[in-house]
Amino acid sequence: YIWADGVYFRPRMAEEKQCVLVLIGADEWGRKEIIGLADGYRESTQSWRELLLDLQRRGLTHAPDLAIGDGALGFWHALREVFGATKEQRCWFHKTGNVLNAMPKSVQAKAKGHLHDIWQAETRVDAEAAFDFFVTTYGVKYDKAVAKLTKDRDVLLAFYDFPAEHWKHIRTTNPIESTFATVRHRTGKTKGCLSRKTGLAMAFKLMMSAQTKWRKLDGANRMPEIIEGIEFKDGIKQLQSAA
Repeated sequence: YIWADGVYFRPRMAEEKQCVLVLIGADEWGRKEIIGLADGYRESTQSWRELLLDLQRRGLTHAPDLAIGDGALGFWHALREVFGATKEQRCWFHKTGNVLNAMPKSVQAKAKGHLHDIWQAETRVDAEAAFDFFVTTYGVKYDKAVAKLTKDRDVLLAFYDFPAEHWKHIRTTNPIESTFATVRHRTGKTKGCLSRKTGLAMAFKLMMSAQTKWRKLDGANRMPEIIEGIEFKDGIKQLQSAA
């Protein structure tokens, strides 16, 4: 698995706020670690391509089985060029925020509950039914909000083809979001101006420090099965029948 996000922060620089492209990966033992960090532009396919090609140069020859990220990233275009076999999972945290922001506040709480019904469903069939219910319920009055959801329907439900133990890890980019909350807090307290290079170095050091406290994925024993190409349906391992 890899998680990708373009994270903005402002470490008291004379320049505009800095965007850091971040990649976190989970290896065959379920251990999470920073595998890519670069100064770039969040929407730039070229910036993400350079970072992914650098992963290849450093020895990542096996394409990630699943990539998790925000739907607005130029990352997806670069991923298809560099690791075309990798499946895509859109972040439910970002998607929920984007959909609700296109709706009036008076209905947001109720709509949020209906969105939760989709990604918390036990099976893909149940998720599809909850998805259809949301579209039918809100499609007439809030077509723009529903369009934001439906355009990524398949890649929002990709997690059902992976072990259920991993679902809470792969439905969102939370590993990056939670880590960078600490980075923003620390860099916001720095005194004096920092260059972009120094700001990136500070972010790297802070993330490396945070990495030492990261927990392994739940169900880490499932990772070798994913690498072997064993099929999962609704989070359950599918046993192949004897020939």
